[in-house]
Amino acid sequence: MTREAFVRHIKNLETNLMSMGQTVIDAINQSVQALKEEDIDQANRIIRNDELINKRRDELEEQCIRLIALQQPVAADLREIIAILYVSTDLERIGDYAEGIAKIAVMLGKEPLIKPPANILPMAEAATSMLKRSLESFVNRDAKSAGAICNEDDEVDRLYDEVYHELLNYMIADPKTISKATPLIWVAHNLERIADRVTNICERTVYLVTGSIQKVNVSKY
Repeated sequence: MTREAFVRHIKNLETNLMSMGQTVIDAINQSVQALKEEDIDQANRIIRNDELINKRRDELEEQCIRLIALQQPVAADLREIIAILYVSTDLERIGDYAEGIAKIAVMLGKEPLIKPPANILPMAEAATSMLKRSLESFVNRDAKSAGAICNEDDEVDRLYDEVYHELLNYMIADPKTISKATPLIWVAHNLERIADRVTNICERTVYLVTGSIQKVNVSKY
């Protein structure tokens, strides 16, 4: 395989990775919308479509293994293929979190929600924005941007704590709300975990650029 052909294969992997990422972002947004609007049909579509996300991850893995076998890359080239493989795994797990939110929407059904915590939608918006920009940083080899995105995880953690305590106060004030409030805590937890996975992607970008694994954001607000 010529160098030009290898570069084309890498670009194809990156294109497929970005496409998978957009599918995952759509799943997050749609799952939160389905919960908000009590749209069980949409929630069920997201649950079914998770298999497609898993399949795309498997296809990326096969492409990576095939390229390693054919090209036997070393140094920076090998780092890139391995990084793509790890990022695709994080995207697959993020898709699982979106599926989890959709399952909660189905579980709650048409039963009226208690007053939804104000910060769930901002959490979803922050997490999806982080994810989109983390993938852009990855393909652009922008370690500085990746590090800045990692720092935004603190804000998502702060929003999660506010959601958690708001719902906890609901349950303390009226134990009858426990069955309705608890699933919303699960939703917030899934969104918080999505942001954590995004920091993994950012750390892979730093790895790709520098050649070393670094914990970019170890602070807590």
